[in-house]
Amino acid sequence: MNIQILDGEFKSNEAIELITQMIHIKIKYHENKISLSQLEEDIKARENKIKRLQKDLYEFRNTIDSTTKVVKLKAIINIDLK
Repeated sequence: MNIQILDGEFKSNEAIELITQMIHIKIKYHENKISLSQLEEDIKARENKIKRLQKDLYEFRNTIDSTTKVVKLKAIINIDLK
């Protein structure tokens, strides 16, 4: 099963806003899990995921500079039911 989240062309500032909001949602998810967890291993793994997301967002924002006018975004969530 697939859920299409994004598929289109966006102005660079719109693309940055969309990706920023999506990454912030994922970061918030991990922060909430950290606050509920008592396992140090789980906390460290989630902290590393947060750092990676922050790094990816930083790199994305630096890649999209003022000369970039249009950004094509396509995001699909692939769900495998087990």
